Amino acid sequence: MKRYNPQEIEPKWQKKWNEDKLYHVTERSDKQKYYTLVMFPYPSGDLHMGHMRNYTIGDVVARYYTMKGYNVLNPMGWDAFGQPAENAAIKNKVHPKEWTYRNIARMKEQLFKMGVVYDWDREVTACAPDYYKWTQWIFLKLYERGLAYRKKAPANWCPTCKTVLANEEVIDGRCWRCKTPVERREFEQWFFKITEYAEALLNDLDTLEHWPEKVKLMQKNWIGKSEGLEFYFEVQGMDEKIYVYTTRPDTIYGVTFVVLAPEHPLVEKITTPEHLDKVREYIRQAKNKSELERLTSEKEKTGVFTGSYAIHPLTKKPIPIYVADYVLATYGTGAIMAVPAHDSRDYDFAVKFNLPIIPVITPDPNKAPELPYEEEGIMINSGEYNGMKSSEFWKLIVEKFENLGIGKKKVQYRLRDWLISRQRYWGAPIPIIYCPNCGIVPVPYEDLPVELPELSDFEPTGTGESPLAKVPEFVNTKCPKCGSPARRETDTLATFVDSSWYYFRYTDPHNDKEPFSRNKAEYWMPVDQYTGGIEHAILHLLYSRFITKVLYDAGYSPVREPFKRLFTQGMVYKDGQIMSKSLGNIVSVDYMVENYGADTARLFILFVAPPEVDIEWSDEGVEGANRFLNRFWRLVLEDAEVEPKIDEEQEKLIKRKLHKTIKKVTEDIENFKFNTAIAAIMELTNLLFEHKRSFGRTPAFEEAIRTSILLLSPFVPHITEELWVELGNEYSVHMQKWPSYDPEMIKEEVVTVVIQINGRVRDRIDVNADATQEEILKLALERDNVKRYLDNKEIKKIVYVPGKILSLYV
Repeated sequence: MKRYNPQEIEPKWQKKWNEDKLYHVTERSDKQKYYTLVMFPYPSGDLHMGHMRNYTIGDVVARYYTMKGYNVLNPMGWDAFGQPAENAAIKNKVHPKEWTYRNIARMKEQLFKMGVVYDWDREVTACAPDYYKWTQWIFLKLYERGLAYRKKAPANWCPTCKTVLANEEVIDGRCWRCKTPVERREFEQWFFKITEYAEALLNDLDTLEHWPEKVKLMQKNWIGKSEGLEFYFEVQGMDEKIYVYTTRPDTIYGVTFVVLAPEHPLVEKITTPEHLDKVREYIRQAKNKSELERLTSEKEKTGVFTGSYAIHPLTKKPIPIYVADYVLATYGTGAIMAVPAHDSRDYDFAVKFNLPIIPVITPDPNKAPELPYEEEGIMINSGEYNGMKSSEFWKLIVEKFENLGIGKKKVQYRLRDWLISRQRYWGAPIPIIYCPNCGIVPVPYEDLPVELPELSDFEPTGTGESPLAKVPEFVNTKCPKCGSPARRETDTLATFVDSSWYYFRYTDPHNDKEPFSRNKAEYWMPVDQYTGGIEHAILHLLYSRFITKVLYDAGYSPVREPFKRLFTQGMVYKDGQIMSKSLGNIVSVDYMVENYGADTARLFILFVAPPEVDIEWSDEGVEGANRFLNRFWRLVLEDAEVEPKIDEEQEKLIKRKLHKTIKKVTEDIENFKFNTAIAAIMELTNLLFEHKRSFGRTPAFEEAIRTSILLLSPFVPHITEELWVELGNEYSVHMQKWPSYDPEMIKEEVVTVVIQINGRVRDRIDVNADATQEEILKLALERDNVKRYLDNKEIKKIVYVPGKILSLYV
């Protein structure tokens, strides 16, 4: 028997699979399609075991469904534009293009080493002109439909990356990539009007039955739909109106002041001369604070009085108008009605500035509420509405404001439009031209792509301009409409635009007439199984859903939702921290392959825990996985010490266990329970070792061995391919039909268990022979006879004789 040598067999099969294009697919009518995809990876260089977990999960799915007879599309490509490449290029004095393609080559090499297989004929690279031509095409389609627009707006500025960030890219007040605290600056920016699709994005979450509830909740909260009342306050002595939006119109009688955001356009108009200097200084200070700083509940409330008063729309009493930074111009109307008795932020502000606090809702009409009280209840201090339920008053007051013509019921969303401009070099140029005569002019489709020039000086300017602004031959052009001298847009597209449609390009990657053929998209879309990190729940996943809906409405996409099933894998930790190159705690793919082989690494990473759970790296676990593969190798290839002895009961036992394992592994793979699927195979192999020792290599044993190789093949593809061929079978194990089980073979033997209560027989139940005490007790407690004799008494003692008697003592 030859020795198991992964360093010898793994490269051999990787080369063979690649040369044979084993997983190359085309559209075909004789098979049901299955489109599986891992999230568009960024070509960052060396891969570690955290990466391997993600790619191995996708590989198991692709190999399994291929064996199940599906026409499986499993492509790979590269999210290759963006700031990390540019930052690394600046640091290492190399062009971003060179750095990116070098990393792509390195990652492909490591993916091969993992034994991960893709249809490489469909490879796409986001920084290649034949890809970003169509990213620019999609931008123009959104512009045509009024969904791409430019405006001057406050933006999140990352001083390290030297570019603006979308709201979704600011996590806890810091840049999502480099973790630097963001600043607020004002720029001319390009946006996608994702808010136009807020309701569709929210409602269609209900159609995503196979998405994690956590991800759907995160998107629902980010979209943030609310129903409320929009109305206005008149400003005393002026012809001005302050519009506010509230979800709690039932607290209207408790309004004791109004607050404007420092950026609100009315601040300067309504501030009286004696207060103007203080207000301007406060605004200056507020501009230097991030939104997180302004909104944090721990921060002491600050503000300044404008000197003006608003008129309460119902009581007609004057109430003071303040400017405070806990109100943001980007949310709602940029102004709020302040109800300190029923809002914690307003309460803190009122206490700080000694403003009136009037409770108008209480949970108990016989006593005052503990403030601030933010729940529903009974109306108090609200005139004729006292004693009414606040939920009933909510509806009445909205109707009253509508009838008075000073307000209206309104639906509002937390979601803001998607900021897509980046003041960086390494990205797809925005296909827009500015003409002094014609204004904003889109680049004609026939002139795409607007190619990114290869600059030697691509460092960020730090001024809010892209490095492209320093290149006259790029900037200076002619207007496509009138032929006058004009200039190009120098901002580039955010990389999330590149990754918001790539799954369509995989369906038709070589099409040079359109981004993808609708016929091919109709065949492959939606993606049946999408796998990636939960950190993209409100970034990539939300943007992809939006772009798909736009393409659907424009007649290009056959589906409204891009991903049918979503799986979010857990992180890999080492030494208590997420495995990361920056932390220096990685275990590299190269190290694992050189020392143990890819199959050992794959087996450990899949077996150690359910794939959605975070795991801690364990050298002992790796050794255990390696021991199992060596043991399995010997089980398959080593001769038995005894001649085959046929024992009918033993043969039946092996067959029954085999068919139960097939059922278990099949169901577990489809439910992403890879660890328990592998455990079931290990349990079977333990039984086969015992059988081989006592009965030799009998027919049932040989059948079970052959099937075990098939069951293991998606998890550890190299060793199973080698063993399959060693046993004289036809190449390739991965193109074999997935084993099926016989329902008759897995029927459980039934035994009758006597139920005794205090020593007397009270009932009998039929159960599976291998039912546990807990399972039998649960069944017994549901029986009427048992319930009658227990009569809700406490069970003091339980004695179980397996398969015979369950005795309860009360």
